[in-house]
Amino acid sequence: MFPKNTWYVACTSDEIDEKPLSRTICNQTIVFYRSANKRIHALEDFCPHRGAPLSLGFVRGDELVCGYHGLAMGGDGATVEMPGQRVKGFPCIRAYPVVERFGFIWIWPGEASLADEAAIPVLEWADDPNWAYGGGLYHIQCDYRLMIDNLMDLTHETYVHASSIGQPEIEEAAPKTSVDGQEVITSRHMENISAPPFWRAALRGNNLADDVPVDRWQVCRFTPPSHVMIEVGVAHAGYGGYDAPQERKASSIVVDFITPETETSIWYFWGMARNFKPDDEALTDEIRRGQGQIFEEDLEMLESQQRNLSNNPERQLLKLNIDGGGVRARKIIDKILAEESS
Repeated sequence: MFPKNTWYVACTSDEIDEKPLSRTICNQTIVFYRSANKRIHALEDFCPHRGAPLSLGFVRGDELVCGYHGLAMGGDGATVEMPGQRVKGFPCIRAYPVVERFGFIWIWPGEASLADEAAIPVLEWADDPNWAYGGGLYHIQCDYRLMIDNLMDLTHETYVHASSIGQPEIEEAAPKTSVDGQEVITSRHMENISAPPFWRAALRGNNLADDVPVDRWQVCRFTPPSHVMIEVGVAHAGYGGYDAPQERKASSIVVDFITPETETSIWYFWGMARNFKPDDEALTDEIRRGQGQIFEEDLEMLESQQRNLSNNPERQLLKLNIDGGGVRARKIIDKILAEESS
């Protein structure tokens, strides 16, 4: 159903403080905690004594202590101690490869020996002072592939997001889809159009006129297992569109990390990275609120779509040219799943 020998975003760094965090990923319930040396650990959320969730316990030094009877677990999954008991012969529980990088906690839910930190995506904007980032998290009841479909075909913006980023010119501009190795790219360019409300606000945020014709672009990039980065923006018309100089455009990268919880639910980490006015925290908050409202508009549609599909598993869905990005992304996922099961 979903690849496991890969890195997923489990949570953001600021979600884990002094308390452990429980999160189900790829049908595996995992507890995350930060030890005294600030290192992140990930264990199966199961106390080997009586099966209580370790996430209901507390952190003591480098150990996670069960809140039921006080069994202390090490970050490697081994039992350490328990008041008045001999427990060091207990079998270990599962410990997961986990890495903190770029403000996210990355988890490898598959075979630990195959985990390669070099395979974590490089987010150039995350450590660059010339960029600003703001984002959030939604818990959505849908198959992770439905969200990939949604992000790789932005035609729906005309209808679902009519009051924010949608406009008729989107469906009038045919998308182009290509595949480069395991990356799927779907792009759409619109010329000499009016900017929709969200992008008018972005133009103003970059001290640009918002009442003039613009060129607009959307370049969606899928990479396994379920990451989608979308280059978006508008530039004053006639200055090169996507390639326009920075002082003539407002552009950003929409960041989408889709982490399966179960077959029909996901953790959706969304955000926007921009390279204009990076020190303007008020602008970052404004964009975050606007983007959060846009993504919230997708929730009802995706969850209702999932209910329909679950209730009608025998129905065959139509495939159109606008579905090219999602279809190709699914083929890559299917190939990975076949390789993992062989």
